[in-house]
Amino acid sequence: MKKIILFFIILLPLSAYSDYTVDQETINFDSNGVSIAYTVAGEENVTPVLMVMGLMASHRLWGEYLVNGLVDAGYKVILFDNRDTGDSENLDRLGKPNIYWKFALSYMGIGFSAPYTLDDMAADGIRVLDELNIDNAHIVGASMGGMIAQTIASSYPERTKSLVSIMSTSGARHLPEMSQQNQDNFSGVGDLDLDQVHAYGFYPEAMGRQMTAILQAGDRSDQIKTISVPTLIQHGVNDTLLPVEHGKHTAELIQGSEIIIYDGMGHNLPDEVVPTVLSDMLSFFDR
Repeated sequence: MKKIILFFIILLPLSAYSDYTVDQETINFDSNGVSIAYTVAGEENVTPVLMVMGLMASHRLWGEYLVNGLVDAGYKVILFDNRDTGDSENLDRLGKPNIYWKFALSYMGIGFSAPYTLDDMAADGIRVLDELNIDNAHIVGASMGGMIAQTIASSYPERTKSLVSIMSTSGARHLPEMSQQNQDNFSGVGDLDLDQVHAYGFYPEAMGRQMTAILQAGDRSDQIKTISVPTLIQHGVNDTLLPVEHGKHTAELIQGSEIIIYDGMGHNLPDEVVPTVLSDMLSFFDR
């Protein structure tokens, strides 16, 4: 069990500049029938950045260093919990999909429905901006959050100042699969102690529904090709969950995009790499 937990918690950089902390109180609102939680760091009338976390993950997994670094650079940071995670509404009422069957259907190219979709989660992010009366923002997403951020950029370009897609993918079928170790880690999620992993910011009860949303979306290459906003792709050379070819392919699809590949970074944001990731993100925003 300890090995599985460690696989998930390595996303966290723990240092901080300013006064945002990961236990900062959240506010909930109704997003088309689902309660979504968000929190805000930074001054009121400055450029906003909407940050979207990944599979099963609370917004708290962005950590403090990155958020406070953006705040100190003069940005207003908006963090929210995707539906089914963190302080947002748990959606067990929608049922628990058989993820192995969904993988099989996806592999065979057979369509299927999902309890909710990447489009639904993208719309949640837009409604967070609506709730705060924000016209547009830089959209930053990691892993599944990168897929959601890509969806926002393609479906809501007028709400998107720029896109930063971190360790994410287009979902194209020709790209390398995750390592066997990662597959084993995912298969062991059901054995985790929920209270223990909730304390780290992970909500494995959402995995089946969120994985189904990813699989249902399939290859999003055609959608990603329509992205016209300034785009930065950040990916780790050591990523074994979504190997670096996933980031390279996304960059190839988006005309004029930039990609930065980091040594010492896997499917995580380790402390020693976060300052460079932050610096590159700020340089990109400032152009």
